[in-house]
Amino acid sequence: MARQNFKPGTLHAPLPAVMATVGDMENANIITVAWTGILSSDPPRTYISVRPSRHSHALLLQNKEFVINLTTRTLAYATDYSGIYTGAKVDKFKKLGLTKVESAVVKAPTIKESPLALECRVFDVLHFGTHDVFMADIVNVSADESIMDEKGKICFEKAELISYAHGHYFALGEILGKFGFSAAKKKNETEKEKKAENNENPKKENTIIKNNPQSIIKNENKKSPMRSFGEMQNLKRKNSPKTKSNNKKSKSRSSNR
Repeated sequence: MARQNFKPGTLHAPLPAVMATVGDMENANIITVAWTGILSSDPPRTYISVRPSRHSHALLLQNKEFVINLTTRTLAYATDYSGIYTGAKVDKFKKLGLTKVESAVVKAPTIKESPLALECRVFDVLHFGTHDVFMADIVNVSADESIMDEKGKICFEKAELISYAHGHYFALGEILGKFGFSAAKKKNETEKEKKAENNENPKKENTIIKNNPQSIIKNENKKSPMRSFGEMQNLKRKNSPKTKSNNKKSKSRSSNR
């Protein structure tokens, strides 16, 4: 089927629909952000893009800190609401029944109902068209114990996270594989192929090399392990090169008679 072209647009999908908390415990706000992602693994860095007209923009410039709260199926309504209504007129924590808790490192609060939160400290602000990009270091990560296993590993499949794609919220589905599964599959196939090849071409047992008395003796020993010393000596003389040469001469004389 043929492809069609569209004018340039922000059709990158899916995107994380996060609720970013800004300000502090006394004066906090929630803003829903889809323009977010990872800048660097080491050091761990992220960003959020916010319009200068938003109420949270001034709080971000003032405190230079924020918390990215991941959202879930049960937080879908709150996520959408926080992206529509302004914090200048409504206390979103009270309106949505969300719990504001102190973060471990930054002044901005964490939403208790979020399964995982990234505490961030802004190191630079870039101005791009309609949005300002707040680039930040991730200074702490907190996770609810409900999404962790007995070994302390975070299991994202337990969180029921949601994503955003061109105006719609989607619940994440089944696990298709883990990082590196494509290489692991090829490795398993190679091992199976080698095993099949070995089954088709089994190793041959000890082969007797022609004109090698020692090999003959070893082979004879396998068949009759109880030979006496005298029998072994006779067998050795019988198969020696000198004895074979004399036998050939004897046969030659007999044929000339």
